[in-house]
Amino acid sequence: MPSSYPPLNLAVRTPRLTLAAATDDLLERLVPLVRAGVVVDDQPAPFDDPMSLYEDSPAREWRWMRAIWSGRSKVDASFWRLYFVICHDGEPLGMQDLIGVDFAAVGTVTSFSWLAPAARGRGLGKEARAAILHLAFDGFGAREAGSDAFADNHASNRVSEALGYAENGTDWATRRGEAAQLKRWRITRDQWLPRRRADIALDGVEECKPLLGL
Repeated sequence: MPSSYPPLNLAVRTPRLTLAAATDDLLERLVPLVRAGVVVDDQPAPFDDPMSLYEDSPAREWRWMRAIWSGRSKVDASFWRLYFVICHDGEPLGMQDLIGVDFAAVGTVTSFSWLAPAARGRGLGKEARAAILHLAFDGFGAREAGSDAFADNHASNRVSEALGYAENGTDWATRRGEAAQLKRWRITRDQWLPRRRADIALDGVEECKPLLGL
């Protein structure tokens, strides 16, 4: 049965995966992956501070869920963050978020994602990012999308480059309390349009627009 809260009815479908709105049922199905750990100890830390996924279990799961519940309740025209669960063959494998600040006025978005370690290296991260760009540009009419990743997060930076983003300078952030350099990326609507895919479907977009100030 559809939810009376429009963001929970959003979905993006590609031939390989579905980005399904992060309902409580799907979050519960993700908990075992979060409990097992998303951060791989022998690889560079991928997230900037503060980040619940760096915490020890069970505080990790509790803080992660509380952050999503809090974010879902604060959606309005000035700020919104839409949370999606990445589902492959019906199994939840990670998350892909889309964030807008004063989007109705400026038309820009950023994105954030993570995949369970066992799901990496199969092109699913790139497919999920392509799906969220389709929602931003085709669904919501975005002007441009940004992304950033630590300089040593080669997988994320390769995804941005492969999808047509252009480098957009550098920045600094902390991860686990240590400073590290970020690479910034940007793709405009005009850069995205030649890459627009015809095999991505959107659900629930029109009903969600008024909540986002569109």
